Amino acid sequence: MVKDTLEANQLPDDFAARVGRIVRAREGLIEARFDPESLPDVLTELVASDETQPGAVTLQVVQRLSDGIVRCVVTSPSGQLESGMTVLSAGRHVETPVTRELFGRSVRLLAGTPTSPGTSADVLETGIKVIDVMCPLLRGGTVAIAGEFRAGTTVVMEELVRRLNEGTGGVSLFVVTSWAPPSIADALRKEGYSDGTVGTIQTFYFRSEEGAWTPDRLADLAGVDVVIRLSADLARMGIYPTVDPLSSRSRLLEDRLADRDHVELAARIREALRPLLSGSSEEQAPAGDSMTLQRARKLLRFFAQPFYVAEPYTKRSGTTVSLAESLRVCRELLDGRYDEVPEDAFYFKGGIEEVLAR
Repeated sequence: MVKDTLEANQLPDDFAARVGRIVRAREGLIEARFDPESLPDVLTELVASDETQPGAVTLQVVQRLSDGIVRCVVTSPSGQLESGMTVLSAGRHVETPVTRELFGRSVRLLAGTPTSPGTSADVLETGIKVIDVMCPLLRGGTVAIAGEFRAGTTVVMEELVRRLNEGTGGVSLFVVTSWAPPSIADALRKEGYSDGTVGTIQTFYFRSEEGAWTPDRLADLAGVDVVIRLSADLARMGIYPTVDPLSSRSRLLEDRLADRDHVELAARIREALRPLLSGSSEEQAPAGDSMTLQRARKLLRFFAQPFYVAEPYTKRSGTTVSLAESLRVCRELLDGRYDEVPEDAFYFKGGIEEVLAR
C-alpha cells in the first residue's frame, strides 16, 4: 500500500503537492486529479493504493488533461482501483516500460476500436511527403510514432499536432519512445499548445523497452492503423524527418484501401530504397545498376523536408506538399524524368518547383 511505501522513505518537502485522488477508473485506465500547479508530467510514475492486496500499484502518466487531471495506465498487477483512492506522484520517470499486452489494451481503451479491416477510409493529408506517400494517415484513425533515441521523436510529434490541429479529421496519436525526455509536456507548452489534448489530436505518451525498433517490437503496434517508425540511422545520414520508409506502415496501403496507383507506387519506392536502408552497402546491393541507385538516393533526399516547428533551428521555412504532387514527383523520379538534376538539389526542399529552381 502507499502507507508502506511512505513509511520506508522520508517524506519529500513537496509531499502535499504530490498527492492526488482517483476520479475515474475502468479496467487498466485511471484518471486522477492533482493540484493544477503540480500536475505530474507525462512518462512519470504514480503510486496508487489498492486495499485488496499488499504492496503498491504503479501507474504511468500518458496524458495531461485540463482541471488538474492526468490520465494513466496501470503498469503493475493490481486488484480493483476505485474513485476516491489516493495516488502519489513518485517524482521520477517511469522505470517499468509498457508491455505488448498493456499497450494493445491501452489503445483499445483510449482510442476505441480502430477502423474495421476492409472498410473504406479516407487519407488524412499532412503535407509531409514521406508520411503521406509511405505511411498515410487514416481520417479518424490511430497513429503511433515509434521513436528511437536521437531520432527526433518530439519534433515529429509537434509537427503533426501543428499540421493536423486545425483539421476536422482527427486522429489519436500514440508517442511510443524508448527514452525518458525531460518533459514532452513542457515542449508542448513552449509551442503554445495545451497539455495532452490538442484540438482534434488526442496525444498519448508511452515508455517502451530500450533498444531499436526491430520487426518483432513493431509487431507490438499491430492494433494501430498507422505506425511511423523513426530511425536514428537516417538522422546520422542527415535525412529529416527520420521516417523509415521500409518499416513504417499504414493499413491504407496494407489493406489496399488507398488508391491503387498509390499502393503500387509505395511498393515500388520501398524496393528502390531497400539497398540504401537495409544495412548493406550500395556496392553489395543486389540487382541495382548505378542509375537505379542514383534515383533512389534522389528519392531519399526528396523525402527530407523542412518543418514549421523547426524553423528557429534550421533557419528554413516549413513546407507543405500535397499528396498528389508528392506521388507524381516520386513516380517521375523513378521513371527517370529528373536524371539530369543533381542529387543535392532534392535535399531538404518542398515541391518539385523548389527543387528545379535550385
